[in-house]
Amino acid sequence: QVQLVESGGGLVQAGGSLRLSCAASGRTFRNYAMGWFRQAPGKEREFVAAIRWSGGSLYYADSVKGRFTISRDNAKNTVYLQMKSLKPEDTAVYYCATGGVVTTTEIREYDYWGQGTQVTVSS
Repeated sequence: QVQLVESGGGLVQAGGSLRLSCAASGRTFRNYAMGWFRQAPGKEREFVAAIRWSGGSLYYADSVKGRFTISRDNAKNTVYLQMKSLKPEDTAVYYCATGGVVTTTEIREYDYWGQGTQVTVSS
């Protein structure tokens, strides 16, 4: 049974930083791509970042490129999202997810999801 547990969300002022973590269990973590997504109130869930199983390929949404960094530690079965220069429009529930071997930005390719962690950026 695959489980993903996010942590690290909170309230931060615009321009601040947060680091989200996602602890995975229930599968051979290092074999699969991981992704971060977010959903703001009244909006659809959207792609934020993804990382290949080896950590060698990184993908970012244009809205976060240059501000967010995704990384993973396969020894700890954990994926991270370092967020800097946060903006009020980054406010959302952030979810980590895992799917297949292929790294993708497509939500439908991710089979397992965490419960989400709230990030609120005040202006």
